[in-house]
Amino acid sequence: METEFTPIASLLGGGLIGLSAVILMASHGRVAGISGIVSRILPPAIDTKGLPQGLTFIAGLLLAAPLFFGIVGQTPDITISNNMALLGLAGILVGFGSVLGNGCTSGHGVCGISRMSARSMIATVTFMTTGVVTVFILRHVVGG
Repeated sequence: METEFTPIASLLGGGLIGLSAVILMASHGRVAGISGIVSRILPPAIDTKGLPQGLTFIAGLLLAAPLFFGIVGQTPDITISNNMALLGLAGILVGFGSVLGNGCTSGHGVCGISRMSARSMIATVTFMTTGVVTVFILRHVVGG
């Protein structure tokens, strides 16, 4: 399987993610961790003070793809497994990992590392290593 290397688009995307994290921290004093934001807008722990900010953040995530389509006129080429059991298991493992690690990839990887948090650095190295090993096994051992 061949992948497309897009350094400029990746750099711009990473810069926008970093900028959004800085804006959220500066304007609301909150870390841009998706799992934390989602947990604050869902029962039983609804944070009424942070609800508008949380809903706006999630809306921005959901509207990014239609906005991209509106600007560029096409959708990016992506491949998602049609194996619902695999997707379900992956979702459960990601959710479990977020709870176990006290945060998600965005909270630890983007915000935690920039704050020089040792816990976030260890978490980021752990999930990046796990991702690399998983992709290697799926592509070269299993053959998917």
